Amino acid sequence: MFGRSRPVLFEPHGRRRRAGPPRWLVLLLAGIAVGAAAVVVVQERYLPPRLSADVGAQLRGAFERASTERASLQRELDQTGQRLTAALAERQRLAGELAASRTATAGLQQDLAAAVDALPADPRGAAVQVRAARFTTTRDGRLAYEVVLTREHAAGKPFTGQMQLVVAGEAARGPDPSVTLTPIAFTMGRQVVLRGSAPLPAGFRPRQSTIQVLDRSGGRTLGMRVLRVERGAPD
Repeated sequence: MFGRSRPVLFEPHGRRRRAGPPRWLVLLLAGIAVGAAAVVVVQERYLPPRLSADVGAQLRGAFERASTERASLQRELDQTGQRLTAALAERQRLAGELAASRTATAGLQQDLAAAVDALPADPRGAAVQVRAARFTTTRDGRLAYEVVLTREHAAGKPFTGQMQLVVAGEAARGPDPSVTLTPIAFTMGRQVVLRGSAPLPAGFRPRQSTIQVLDRSGGRTLGMRVLRVERGAPD
């Protein structure tokens, strides 16, 4: 029972620890390394490639230029919208003026029709009646005329014809001549007022004018009337 005994070592400072870093630190560092490696692997395999500094600068410059162009286009769009709004307002104003002008024109046409109806009828009762006319001489030796023509049957299309003036008068020398003026073309519905002037020969003093309404140049006479020419020049 009393076997051989082993020597007992005396450690004054307790049990001696192993040399080296603690296990928790080793595990922490290993985890950091594995995480970094995983991040690198994900970036290389699954994420878009990382941009260099030059490429990044180019992208920033392109973005800034695009932003500037966008702002410029927005300003142009705003200006175009303002011009469009102004154009629409002007169009509405002109449409209002046109409507008012048409109303005024219709009123004037009614007044003219009433005034023409109040004129004495053409005694000849032709297809186209010469209801009234006024002839005067101007200061420069021209014949000024105002002629009112009407027709009773005006339900169809407008009538196109010519007015021929044959002026009789006194010449400076020789027998009393007559002057045939250039035909005057016109188009009329129920009535028309023809105004204008025509040249006369030098020294010719008109006395009366024959109005002939023709269906065409040298054609059939549809109306006629003879009226005197007033002396003097109108204002």
